[in-house]
This record gives sequence, C-alpha cells and structure tokens, in this order.
Amino acid sequence: MKNNMALISLFIFYSFILSNNAAARLDNYSNLSVPGDNKQGYESLDYVTNAKAVEKRTGLTTNLITFIENPPLGLPSISNVKNNPITEAKVMLGRKLFFDRRLSFNDTFSCAMCHIPEQGFSSNEISTAVGVEGRSGRRNSPTIYNIAYATSLFHDAREDNLEQQIWGPLLAENEMGNPSIGAVLSKIRKIPDYQLLFEAAFNGKGPGMSTLGMALAAYQRTLISANSAFDRWYYGKDEYALSTSAINGFKLFTGKAACSSCHIINKDYALFMDNQLHNTGHGYRQSMLARPKTGNIQVAPGEFRNINLDFIDEVSEPEAADLGYYEVTQNPDDRWKYRTPSLRNIVLSAPYFHDGFFHNLYEVVDFYNKGGIVNDNLDPRIKPLNLTPQEEYDLVSFMESLTGDNVNKIVLDSFAAPIGDTGANDPNWIRGTNVEVK
Repeated sequence: MKNNMALISLFIFYSFILSNNAAARLDNYSNLSVPGDNKQGYESLDYVTNAKAVEKRTGLTTNLITFIENPPLGLPSISNVKNNPITEAKVMLGRKLFFDRRLSFNDTFSCAMCHIPEQGFSSNEISTAVGVEGRSGRRNSPTIYNIAYATSLFHDAREDNLEQQIWGPLLAENEMGNPSIGAVLSKIRKIPDYQLLFEAAFNGKGPGMSTLGMALAAYQRTLISANSAFDRWYYGKDEYALSTSAINGFKLFTGKAACSSCHIINKDYALFMDNQLHNTGHGYRQSMLARPKTGNIQVAPGEFRNINLDFIDEVSEPEAADLGYYEVTQNPDDRWKYRTPSLRNIVLSAPYFHDGFFHNLYEVVDFYNKGGIVNDNLDPRIKPLNLTPQEEYDLVSFMESLTGDNVNKIVLDSFAAPIGDTGANDPNWIRGTNVEVK
C-alpha cells in the first residue's frame, strides 16, 4: 500500500512538473498567433526582420478534442457531429492530411498553405488566395476558427457541411489542382503513411470520399477558440477583463452601430455570426461601379506607388465577375450576398471581406459607418451610422477583445503536425521523368 501511495505521489509530482514545463513553453510562444514578421517599418533603412525560421519551429501537441467536449467560455456545445463522431484517431489523421502537400496534384500545396495557423488560419499577406503553381483565386481565404458552428461554408454558402466541403479546394484548378476524385483517392492509397491510419480511424475502412472528408472535418471542428477578454467580462462577470474603450465599443456594437443584428450575441453564448448572407454593397461596387484610373499599389512591404491601373491590366488576367450567392441560386435577388463571418479572433485574420479588399478593422468600420454602397439589393440594415472617430476606435477596441485565450495552444499544436513531403516510396507526379526527385 505504501509503495502504491509513493508511486501515486511520484506520478502527481512529475505530472505537475510536466504541466508547468508545458505552460512555461507556451508562455515562450506568446506571439505564435500572429505572423513572425508583419513587415512594419520595412521601408526604413534600419529595418530588422522579426521572421521566425520555419525549420527552427517546435510544436507542442494539444488534446484538441477537449475543446469540443468542453467548449471554452462563450461558445455552445457542438451539435453537428452525430454522423461523424469525433475520435482522437480521426483528429490526428485529419491534422496530418491538412498539412500534407501530397494532397495537391504536384505535391507542393496543402490546406494549411491558404489557412495558415499563425495567421488566424487565414492568410494575412495576400488579399485573395493563390494555389498551385501560383494560380490566383478571386476570393480571400476565410478563417476556419470555430467553423464547427457554421451551417454554410465558403463565402457564397455553396456547401453546408465540412465533410463535403473539402472536395472544392482539392479539385479546383487554381487551388490544389487535382483532376478528379479518383486521382486523389488513388494517390492517398499508394502513400505508405496512410495505409493503416485510415483503417485505424474508421474501423477497417480505407481512404474513400467519405472517410477523407470525415477525417479533415474532424480536425477542423476541433479548432474552437473562445474564453476571450469579452467572454470573461460578459459571461464570466469579470468587470476588469475589458478596457473602458472596449466596453464603450460593446455598447455601440449592440446599440447605435447595430452590428449585433448580424453578428449575434446570445444570453449564454455568442457566435458573432447569424449563418445568413447579406448584401453590404461592397460586392456590387467591385463588380459594377467604374474603377478609378489610378490606384495606390503596394510594390513592397510599406512601399506604395500611385500607378495607372491600365499598366496593371496589361500584365494581368481580366478579373472574373463575382456575384456572390447568385452564383449558387441564379436568383437575381441574391446578387452580391455573402456569408456573415464570425468576429471571433477577427483581429488575427486580416484582410477582410470576400475579396480581402479591406486591410484592417478601421477600414471595415469606416465602410459601414458610411452606410455601405447603395444598390437595389442592399440589406436594409446597412445604413449610415454617424459614428465619431472616437466611436470607431472604440468599436475596433471591442473587436480586438474577441481573441480566444487558447489560440497559441492551437497554433503550437499545428507546429507539431507532420508535414507531408514526397518520400522515395510515394507516388509522385514527376516519377518516370527526368526531373530529379529529392
């Protein structure tokens, strides 16, 4: 009995030490949830980079399932996993797939290269996504934080569950570029890494349309983040959790600015979205209104030049029209409607809107303060707000308080994920050619 008690005490002691070491390690990575180098001051002669070398990053695995089993303060329980129960084997398989570049047709591009963990699982550095071989997309990479609560997906809501959603990027020519569903599955079945992982996660079933989708969906659903300063103030009743400016911003958010009519706050939780689509006028402006002759073009970080846009057109593909939800329904009333994004962790996922047009939250607030852009289908809730500069500042302060306290844990976990690079025994798009395979 004494020996057992001694072993238990020793186990508790070492658990305490390991827990403290993990906490200390996490503290050392307090800036993981932002890019290593935001290029501020790049134009100055004394600029010094703050970039973090990718090969020197180390990760720390987190039990992501706990975020689903016990959602952080401010979020409800997850209800849409009955057809795909979350298990550790599925989550780990999904995480491996998410970071595996072999899922693209030429082994160069993974899901995580558009949904970058340290950039809010979005992409801070480009307005619209770029896929394999530099092929440009027309829309911004949306964050996938708290995607488990979304009832529609993509900016135009063309999918309604994560299990199906993954095939859009996998097959899109300007994303991961695969020619067919069969080509994706055939390739995965031939990669030695995956031969047993699927069977372990799905009771003997190998890679298939359903199992691939279920694994990736399982991982993405665990990316739940809350217990923000706002949550601790509003739901936790900690009166010191928010600054005076943020509290004033909350009053504006739920009052004069009426932001909460779409970015909803409930009594017991807040998704900060309504799972609906709205026309704010921005899509209409980008598609229909005359473009200015010149534009302030960024030629390097911090360096802008006013350039005749005709010069840009000469070396660019014509921009494809973007009609939003109309492209799904073909209903004229749905022109330029886009899905309401959640505002949780919003400060991490710039730039904003479906095309990444707005670079920061102040530009977004200014757009709404002016009443959007008038058009026949403008949402009736969009109207001039008459906010003062101080009120705009307070609104942004409030949105800055919506970052969950577990984002660094999630990012650090992503750094621990294996990166899928082509191995000697893998199927390869250039095998059998004269191109060197390393």
